[in-house]
Amino acid sequence: MPGRWFRRSTPPASVPEYCATIVLYQAISKLDALAVISLAVDAPVENAKLGMPRIALADGAWVEVELPKFGEPPPLALDVYSTVSTDQARLQALTLIAALRRQTAWDLRPDFGAHDDD
Repeated sequence: MPGRWFRRSTPPASVPEYCATIVLYQAISKLDALAVISLAVDAPVENAKLGMPRIALADGAWVEVELPKFGEPPPLALDVYSTVSTDQARLQALTLIAALRRQTAWDLRPDFGAHDDD
């Protein structure tokens, strides 16, 4: 619109993301996994329409479901991210494992190995 002034915001500073991975040894779709996790932690799936669905777990922490590469069988990776620290990501991952074990028959294992940030 002529004569109208729009203020541009500066892009936000890059926030570090720390990751702790949970391995899910089940044959389940990404959508079904997200639905079950959402129910287990009583939180909605966010960003689904943007193609990057995730579920908030705590302040600065969330979980995303990673599918196996084309043609690979399960397991799925549940990546728990934190903007605070690796320790918080791991704590939230262990908390999520406990919640899912109480409410599902899923075979879950933490994988806090070489792919996790320190």
